[in-house]
Amino acid sequence: MSNLSGNWNYPTTIRFGAGRITELPQICAELGVQRPLLVTDPGLVKLPLVEGVMENCQSGALQMGIFSDIKPNPVGRNVEQGLLMLRDGAHDGVIAVGGGSAMDAGKAIAFMAPQTQSMWDFEDVGDNWRAAQTDGILPIIAVPTTAGTGSEVGRASVIVNEALNQKIVVFHPRMLPSVVLSDPELTLGLPPHMTAATGMDALAHCLEAYCAPGYHPMADGIAVEGMRLVKDALPRAFADGADIEARAHMLIAASMGATAFQKGLGAIHALSHPVGALYDTHHGLTNAVFMPYVLAFNRPAIEERLQRLARWLALPDPGFAAVLAWVLELREQLSIPHTLAALGVDDQHLTQLAEMAPRDPTAGGNPIPLDEHNSRELLQAALEGRLNT
Repeated sequence: MSNLSGNWNYPTTIRFGAGRITELPQICAELGVQRPLLVTDPGLVKLPLVEGVMENCQSGALQMGIFSDIKPNPVGRNVEQGLLMLRDGAHDGVIAVGGGSAMDAGKAIAFMAPQTQSMWDFEDVGDNWRAAQTDGILPIIAVPTTAGTGSEVGRASVIVNEALNQKIVVFHPRMLPSVVLSDPELTLGLPPHMTAATGMDALAHCLEAYCAPGYHPMADGIAVEGMRLVKDALPRAFADGADIEARAHMLIAASMGATAFQKGLGAIHALSHPVGALYDTHHGLTNAVFMPYVLAFNRPAIEERLQRLARWLALPDPGFAAVLAWVLELREQLSIPHTLAALGVDDQHLTQLAEMAPRDPTAGGNPIPLDEHNSRELLQAALEGRLNT
């Protein structure tokens, strides 16, 4: 484990390695943060992990507040409540501790600190972000405790607009955390089912980024190495949660996925976002269910790419079929359901979901253009478990 440590500045400053959570007070001092608001989720706030972070910071003479009223799929109201606490406590920075929900909410709270406009005005459309007030956006320290979303290295937050029943991607370059404190020891307590769901989210990010059209060799390189790490480490972390090496590889693979998807995402996310908004399903788990159906749908456009990927992953008989077989085998190994129905999704909102998917900001990165018709076909296939290869 001694060689699994490093200081990186791509895409932001990342302090990676076991035990590095103790550096948190020093990081706050370097950023000039004296009164941080710790943003986490209702599950984590009850665990010794968060208590240890609080004690560590308070020993460094930091005056901290804590906010944890966040849904698994954060909603606008969560950000508003966190913003009230931030302002009432005169906090001067945000420490986001947790998985994607805490990261997204924490980044949004720090970004909204000086804003007078609605958060929805900064949806990732066109150059909406340019209207933001930049003076007063607070520094963000990201402390991931799951290996999935990679939100710790992202410049956006995904927040549910409850009035629209729709996930909105809120974007601004200053939402990128100033420092990521990436300590694999913090992921040791993640139970197997969450290890699986979050790990498949990391895989979805790498896979969709790699398949997205356009020229971005840097993103492609990061994506394929991220997938190689997932292939090796995710089954190990699932089988033995104390495997610190596997946990370390998964933690960086998650950050790699979110770094790579600046190239684009695709139909896995475009379908998963509306399903999550309407049914409140776990994002990574929903991505995992959609993955093989979207691969099969995109096959005419990605077959050559997946042949190269299969070679990189050292799969037998390299080709599209080998990658699909690996994904299906991995899902089975991790006890991932094969259908949307197993997640509690039904056909009641099929038309609405099919209308929402092509409008999702991630849809534009799909190798084959999404429309209402083929979105409906994909949803129906995933509901019924019908994989057309």
